[in-house]
Formats: sequence, structure tokens, C-alpha cells
Amino acid sequence: MNIFVSNLGYSLTTEDLTELFSSYGRVASARVITDKFTNQSRGFGFVEMADEDALKAIKDLNGTMLEGRSIKVMEAKPREEKRSYVSSRW
Repeated sequence: MNIFVSNLGYSLTTEDLTELFSSYGRVASARVITDKFTNQSRGFGFVEMADEDALKAIKDLNGTMLEGRSIKVMEAKPREEKRSYVSSRW
């Protein structure tokens, strides 16, 4: 299951995210999303782990305080395809 984690402190690293979720089971992958130009955290990330472990982590961690912020933890929704709009007028 893919988990979306938001309202993360900007100093939080991928390693910190992995460590936080590893107490609920094996973390297949974790990633704090960074700005492609500044390489600074964008304040959210994703964690992938087994469904049963993920559900427990979501239940226990949603709304908890981490680095002075109340984090939001939920199942990630599939990314929608971006639509390209082509003008029919030339």
C-alpha cells in the first residue's frame, strides 16, 4: 500500500520517514518529495509498505506531532493523468 504523508517539517529526511514507519513493519520504500530546483523538502512524502502494516501505521500516526507539526497520514490516491488541452481554433 502506498501512504501519503503531509505537513512534514522541512528538515525531515527520507531516512527519518523510513525510521518512523519501520516500527510498524518493513518499509518497501520511502521518499520525502523535494523541489527540483532548490532540492528543499516540499513538506510531504510517500511510504510504501504491506497493506496490514500500512493500515496500522495510518491509524496510529495520523494527527500525531512530529517536529512540532501535526502530520497527516492517509492512503495515497492514484495519480490522475494530466490532461492536455489542445485548442481547436487556429
